[in-house]
Order: sequence, then C-alpha cells, then structure tokens
Amino acid sequence: MAGIVVVGAGAGALAAAARLATAGHRVTVVERSEAVGGAIGAHRQDGFAFDTGPGLLHFPAVYRDLFLKTGRAALEQCVELRRVDPAVEHRFSDGTVLRLPGFSRAGVRRALDEAVGAAAGERWHGVLGRARETWEATRRPLLEEPLTAAAREAAREDPYPVRRAGLLRRRARTLAAMARDELRHPATEAVLASVVRRHGLDPEKAPASAAVLAYVEETFGTWYPVGGMRALVEALRRRCEERRVEFALGAEAVRVLERDGRAAGVELADGRRLPAETVVWGAPWPGAGRTRGTAGRLVVLLALRGAHPAGTPHRTVVHPPPVPGGAPGPAVTVDRPDDPAAAPDAAHATAVLTTEVAPHRAGAPAPGRSADAAEPVDWDAPGAADAHADRMAELVAAADPTLTERVLWRVVLTPADLERSTGVPGGVVAPPVLAGADGTFLAPATEGRLPGAYRVGGQAHPGGGLIHAGMSGALAAGLIVEGPGWRGSY
Repeated sequence: MAGIVVVGAGAGALAAAARLATAGHRVTVVERSEAVGGAIGAHRQDGFAFDTGPGLLHFPAVYRDLFLKTGRAALEQCVELRRVDPAVEHRFSDGTVLRLPGFSRAGVRRALDEAVGAAAGERWHGVLGRARETWEATRRPLLEEPLTAAAREAAREDPYPVRRAGLLRRRARTLAAMARDELRHPATEAVLASVVRRHGLDPEKAPASAAVLAYVEETFGTWYPVGGMRALVEALRRRCEERRVEFALGAEAVRVLERDGRAAGVELADGRRLPAETVVWGAPWPGAGRTRGTAGRLVVLLALRGAHPAGTPHRTVVHPPPVPGGAPGPAVTVDRPDDPAAAPDAAHATAVLTTEVAPHRAGAPAPGRSADAAEPVDWDAPGAADAHADRMAELVAAADPTLTERVLWRVVLTPADLERSTGVPGGVVAPPVLAGADGTFLAPATEGRLPGAYRVGGQAHPGGGLIHAGMSGALAAGLIVEGPGWRGSY
C-alpha cells in the first residue's frame, strides 16, 4: 500500500497512525522531540512522576473504539482505567465546599442543594439538560464527521436552546451570560466557568454551547489511567508498533512537499526529504489556534512529604475570591493522584497545580499580578513564573494549608515551556470546536489545501482535548481509507 508520513506524535497523530497501519498502509511518524505524546507530557525527578498536560480522561469511548478497531487487546487490557469518584471538589473563599460525586446525577443534585442552596441542583441540571440537546445536535456534524461546508454554515448559530422568559424568548450571547441568567448563583456559575476555562476558553467570549463540556464530564464520567496519562500514551505507542508503524524521533518536519498539485511527502529541518503519497499533519503550524484559543496554562509540580490524607479527592478546584464589579479570575486546579507510580515510596506523594494564564510571546511585557488576560506576555521574564506560582500557592493554602506545608520542591512550567517542547505558538491551549459565535470556534477541516494532505490534533477539526484529538485521528483515517465521501463516526 502507499506510504504515509504522519507529522507529530500527539494523541491525534498516534490515533491516525494506528488506524492507517491497521488498514494496511505503511506508516512513518516523524516527531521533533525525543518522546511521543505531544502536549500529554510528563516530568520525572527523584522518583516522582507528574503529568504536565491533561490529568484526567473523559469520554473514554473514543479510545476504546480505537483499541477495538486496531488490535485484539481492548483498552482496559492495555492500561488500567480507574473511575474518579468524587469527580471533583470545589472550594470557595467563603468556606463553601462542594464535592460532586462521579457517575451519579442524583448525587450531584443533592450535593449542589446542600452546599449552595435549595433549587441549585435543579437549575444546574436544567442547564445540562439544554446542553444535552446541544450535544445531540452537534455531536455528529462537529465531532464524528468531517467538517462540511453545510456543517460549517449551520455552526454559525449557537444551538443551545432558547430560554423562554415570560412572553419573550432570549438567547444568551455567551456562556457567562447564560450562566448568570440560568444558574443565578456565583458558586455554580464559577463551577461552570472553571470547566470551560480548563479547555482554553474564556466564559465571557465562548458561546453558550460550551456548556456541552460540563455535560460530557458529568454524563460520561471521569477516569484516571493508573501510571498517569503517560500510561495511555505508551499504550498508544505500543499499539502503533504492533501494527508496524515506524517512528523517527528527533526529526522535525517543516513543510509538505508538493508534486503535480498534490502532497508528495515532507521536508525535514535538516534538509532531508521523506517522500510519501499521503501526509497527515499533526504538528502545530505558525499562527495555529490563535484565532480560537487565547489562554495558556501555568503548571506547578509539587513533590510532597507524606501520603495524601484518607479521603483526599483526586481533583480539587480552588476558586479565587469574588472581584467587586467584575468577574473573578481563573481558579487553580489541584490534582492529587492516589497512585503508587507517582511517588518514590508510600511516605511521599505528588500534587499538580494548574491555572489558565496569558499566552507567551518573547519580548512582550512581563506578566502583571493577574496574568489572565488574552494579550501575550513574556513568561521568560526574570521571576515571572515563580511570582505567579507563589500566588497560586497562596490561593491553595487558604483552602488547604496542609498541602503547601508538605512541599519538598517544586517545578514551574509556563506557556513558554510548552511552546518550546511542542512547538505550539505561545503555548496556547487548543480549545474544542463549538457551534455559535458566527463560527469563530471552528477549526480547520481535516482535509488540507493539497489533495493527499490531512490535518489531525488540537489545531484541526474537531479541536483540542483528548476526546477531540482521538476523533481527529479517526476522521483522517476514515477519509484516507474510505475516500472523500466517507461520513462515518469514530
């Protein structure tokens, strides 16, 4: 069969490579770094191991389907997936603690009513019910199928259902406006905003359809691969190798070669040329994602003395104090996995603090105190990263002082570090595609400019995040194997 070059080794690229090799194609993956995984990074030091990218998996059906269709061993035979319950704990500056159970809609309703007030659960599930309608309307055309001209045109309008108010009908312009109108409580508004921010979106700009992200998390549950997200990456790599995919690490592709009006391979940074009849581009390109994504991510890795106390939730979201007359800044997410593989022994543990910040641009002004605006800042400015990490630690300490008291050492990773390790311009978090906002939150289609060229990964349709990356690989493989008329799902 024809040779295929896959550029990049992120989740979307690996998903495409495994599917294409299973279909009989000869596949070579070229990756600029010496490791696979892309933004699903890891840091190991002194016997501690940390996830530096996404820490949890939602909607694992995407990867179950991948493993089912590319080999004999199912996903759970290749990596142990553990249900995360409670799904998340939210802590607020007024002392409110909201622990949301996993895999229980009724339990979430009770927790909201008890922590926030009567009817909070009903309003929350009213929003998620309308988000379900949005999910059902957009799942196939915006996630499971190649992006057509008709789907692109239809996605200009936000499908989040119109809310009736007396004799009038109103459609909220943004997710934040919808939350204020329908949730009517700062705590639940902050919970919804934190989900959206984690996907690289600004609640004040994202359409109301972004509520589907909260719907997916609650409906399909939260999962942790034992051994960390790198365990999932390694399982993907092994599956590729089982299907005889070849890897060329430390090889950066800089452009697609063209011959007779179609893709003919790739040129590497060292001048070498790799011929191919098909190119699947899964690496970032200049300016990629900047029109949709506006946020970077600052990550603080903490090596801790002592095991986590019994009952410590895997994920805690610590919300900042309210801002008079304005919206509060981003929350800090604290991931504390109960995983022996994360620490050198039972007398130690790890924590990962994450928050959304402005993206990076060398030579831009140094970040100010908030650093949560969309305009880029210079994260390499002396002291900038540590100053922001200190403020994150202060916020977390106010909610849980025992955590910061146990710190042995820390490592701070900024959007500048992500840009260097992955090539993503500015270290911008690629958001998933969303309908609404006149199509602003759509991504470039799977099929590239040249015949024989395809796009996968967070910068391409259907956007960023593990779910969407896995789907992008399925879309590219489907189009290549079945032809341009293919309209199957993952």
